[in-house]
Amino acid sequence: MKLLLTALLSTAAIGTFLLQALSCSRAANGQGRILLQNKGSDTMLEVAQRWAEEFRKVRTEVGVSVTGGGSSVGVAGIINGTVDIANCSRRLSEKEMKDARDHKHEPIEHHVGYDGIAIFVHKDNPIASLTLEQIKQIYVDGGTLTKWSQLGVTMPEGRDEIVRISRQANSGTYEYFKEAVLGGKEANFRLGSIDMNGSKDVVDNVAKTVSAVGYSGLSYGKGADVRIVPVKVADDQPAVMPTIDTVLDKSYPISRPLFMYTIGEAKDATKAYLEWIKSDDGQKVLMDLGYPPLRKV
Repeated sequence: MKLLLTALLSTAAIGTFLLQALSCSRAANGQGRILLQNKGSDTMLEVAQRWAEEFRKVRTEVGVSVTGGGSSVGVAGIINGTVDIANCSRRLSEKEMKDARDHKHEPIEHHVGYDGIAIFVHKDNPIASLTLEQIKQIYVDGGTLTKWSQLGVTMPEGRDEIVRISRQANSGTYEYFKEAVLGGKEANFRLGSIDMNGSKDVVDNVAKTVSAVGYSGLSYGKGADVRIVPVKVADDQPAVMPTIDTVLDKSYPISRPLFMYTIGEAKDATKAYLEWIKSDDGQKVLMDLGYPPLRKV
């Protein structure tokens, strides 16, 4: 009995040590160095990586490890307590908030910028604009638009069928597009789309496919062989191109805030990092990469 008790105590001690080691690995890296774990949205991946690089110049003792995987991956880290900051291109759902609280983790939302969801076509596609209803009918289950000729566009022979490029279901962009364009959380995407892991992958695939259409973050269209299509709220409304200005003045209809989430109120290095991101220096990084900032700086 005594030997069994000793073994159990030893096992518990080892478990406590491992938990402490895991916690410390998120807080420190080497002597006096701090390493923050930042995970989530692929839409935010490019700017999150740049923020981490620039902040290291300001606080040399603080490193930020940035990985993507989609907003849901970052949210899972908040729920399980395995990240310091989760990048999300959507708000947490009520269920996700409950799941986090059931794990004794209180998610705190930090608004860090904006994004415009741009509609991309191949550079040789001449379509002048699309309405929100037309975009919906291209992507929604049971939609009526399957060919470019239905939109008055003449494509090369054999390329009339619209190839739909989308995101995977763990993406915040997927969730936002479904709610804002397709008609709500109960709406479904039409089967047969090509679902990509990342925002850049969507644009790259559209660039290689003459008959494709895709949706992705505004900043991912730089330098690619694609065109961004202006969007109309309705037939009798002007077509609006997504830009920093049209997102900030809300004239572009497919735009959203970008968030970072922490477990509880941010403290110490995490707090300093988030304050820097919201500062003029951090917001300039957003603008330089083509993301709409909290405010123009």
